[in-house]
Order: sequence, then C-alpha cells, then structure tokens
Amino acid sequence: MTTLTIGFLLIALLVGLVLLGLQIAYALLAVGFLGIWIIRGNIDLAFRMMELTAYSGIADYLFATIPLFVLMGLLVSVSNVGRDTFEVAEELLRRVLCGLGVATVAANTIFAAVTGVSIASAAVFTRVAVPEMTRHGYRASFAAGTVAGSSVLGMLIPPSLLLIIYGVLAEVSIGGMFIAGLIPGMLLAVGFVVMLMGVSALFPGFVYTDPAAARAKRLDRDGPKMSLGSMLAKLVPIALLVLLVLGGLYSGFFTPTEAGGIGAFGALIIALVRRSLGGGKMWQVMKQTGAISVAILVLLIAASYYSRMLSIAGLPNAIADLVQAGGFSPLGFLCVYSVVILLMGMILDSTSILLIMVPIAAPIAQGLGIDLSHFGIITVLAVEIGLLTPPFGISVFTVHNTLNDPNVTVEQIFAATLPFIGVMMVVLLVVALVPGTATALL
Repeated sequence: MTTLTIGFLLIALLVGLVLLGLQIAYALLAVGFLGIWIIRGNIDLAFRMMELTAYSGIADYLFATIPLFVLMGLLVSVSNVGRDTFEVAEELLRRVLCGLGVATVAANTIFAAVTGVSIASAAVFTRVAVPEMTRHGYRASFAAGTVAGSSVLGMLIPPSLLLIIYGVLAEVSIGGMFIAGLIPGMLLAVGFVVMLMGVSALFPGFVYTDPAAARAKRLDRDGPKMSLGSMLAKLVPIALLVLLVLGGLYSGFFTPTEAGGIGAFGALIIALVRRSLGGGKMWQVMKQTGAISVAILVLLIAASYYSRMLSIAGLPNAIADLVQAGGFSPLGFLCVYSVVILLMGMILDSTSILLIMVPIAAPIAQGLGIDLSHFGIITVLAVEIGLLTPPFGISVFTVHNTLNDPNVTVEQIFAATLPFIGVMMVVLLVVALVPGTATALL
C-alpha cells in the first residue's frame, strides 16, 4: 500500500471519527500519530514529532491574539453593548421597510467587529432582537431566522476567530486576513439588508403576522423617541472601540497582537464604566477566556501535527498533481473546493472543516496561483453557510435553544434562514469571480 493511499484512508478515518462524536482535537492527534507511525514504521518518531509540535505549534507571539480577542469579545458581551447597539439601530431604522430586521443586521455588523464569534452574536441578539421584533408584529420564526442568518457576520468581519485560525493554518498574515474580510463582510451585510427589504415588500406574509397592522405601526410617528444624547451614550463606546482596533490594524499602527491587547483594554474600560463586572462576572469572563483560548490552541497544535503527517504522506503534492493533470483552472478548483466545503458544512462544525481541509487545500491553491488571502475569504464564506444548513446548523440551534419557545421549531428557523443562505451564495460567487473584493485593500 502506497503512502498516498494510506493518506486518503487516514482522512476518511478522521472524518469518520468526528462523525462518531470524537472531539476534533483528539481525532486529529490520533490520526496524525497513527499516520506517522504507519508511514515511517517508527513509533518513537511519532512521539517525538508530537512533542516538538506541542511546543513549536503555538510558540509564537502571534498566538496571543487568540486570548486577547476572546477576552475583548466576552467583556463587550457582558457590558450589554449588543443590546444598546440594537436599540439605537431600532430607533434610526424603525420606519424603514423591515426596519427591525435591518436593525438586527446593522447591530450584528457592529457587534461582529468586536466579538469575532457568530455564536456570541446569535445568543445575544436572540434575547434582545427576537422579543422586540415579535412585539412589533414580526413572525417569531422570521425574527429567529434573521438573528441566526445575520449572526454569521461575526465569522467574516474582523476580528474573526475563524480568520485567525485560517491565517495560522495557511501561514498567512492574520492582519492581512482581517483587512481582506472587510469588503466581503460589508457586501454580505448590504446583501442581507437588500434581501430583507425585498422579502418584506414581495412576501409580507412570510415576515409579519398581520402585514397591514405592521405597516400602520411602521408609519406611526407618535411612538417613543430616543434623544440624541441617549443614542450617542449607547453608540459612542462601541464605535470608538471598533475605530481603535480596525483603524489601528488598517493603518499598520498596531500588529494584530497589539490590536487585541488594546481592544481588550478598551473593552475592560467600557465594562468598568458601565459597572458590568460585579457579582463574580469578571471571574466568569476570565474563566471563559481561558477555556475558549486553551481549546483553540489545543486544536491548532493538533492541526499542526495532522498537517505534518499529511506532508510525510505527500498528500498535498499528490492532490495538486491530480488537479493539474485533470486540467482544472484556478476558478474550476475553487468551484469544486467550495462544493466540498458546503457539503462538509452539513455534517461538521466550522472549525473542524478548517482544520481538516486547509492543510490540504492551501498548498494546492498557492500552486495554482490563487492568492491565499482571497482563498481564505472564500473558505470562510463557504464554511459560514454551514452554520445555517441542516442538520448541523449550529447558529440555528443556538438561537432555538436560547429562545426556548415551544411555538418556534428548529425547522421553521431553518426555513427562515434560506434567504440568507441565498445571499451568502451570491456573495461567495462574487468573491470567487472578483478576487479584488478580498485583495483590494491589501
């Protein structure tokens, strides 16, 4: 049996182990260890490589970005910044067609710029936006679908943890990945807004329980109004934090690690000013930061070990030769790759897909002349769609569990996210066909 055949069998074993419920880190380590042992016929070498990988895999100043951005996101979450952002967006957009849906997208876009985690956005806005939307006559399933659909912005708009993980796996600049995600992230947000307004105009029954009453309420100008001072008090802290982190990154004044440190400090100031850290919340935030960061770093160590096994097996080079022999153009390869990612998104979580696919696909993409930053944005976009597609659809299940409404089923929320999936597919196609959408700002 050739090393190439062994490599393919080990990938199949990896996917099987994950589907059977084994945690992805343990699956990657087990498959990597087994592969090195079988291919080299030396169990001592497998142990030595694991030891070296455990140190060298994360022994870099750059990896401090992970706990720092996680800390920033958690501090912002406990400070009720998401709620305040939604309230301001609601006030400004309440007379716009599907105003509260648009407000949810706008608030998610801003919130995404300081959290970087879709699940956090889904949990926060389920509690904030869904009750308000249902009170104004929106269908509860549509409101939940809007929160789930727009929450995926957290994975594309910097600072995104998925972009950090991709940058580490593909060995590209994390700061460059953050900048590359700006235009596609804005395209996605604008696409969501246009879609929501179009669906509301063409299919009001899908959006509202009583379209006529909802329209009358939208045009009512006698409702309570928020003063300009209140809006500024709610919006200025988050706006300054976003400007500080992204402005510093884009101008080159901060490295990604420094931006994470400054952002975490700024988020701490906001939390202290708002007195949001009492009652043991600070300890909870620190524990969550440690737990999430350690889990991600262990995943990266496991992925590095798995990647070394793939290199020993010669799998990336062999697949690259097959792609070139098959006459695939760069665009053809991107199409096939995107389809594979979309299919994997139905059965695996986003991090698992990145850890399995990027070590194999990134060298092939680079060999075909595809810019790895552009390739990363396509990868993350395709992975994001998996957050909304059954049966895995983790954003949908997060919203459903947080909402805990027996009248709103998981199936109804999946149906309400279909328009969002359509927009994401269009943006994925645009980014694939126009590389400048990802590389113009680099």
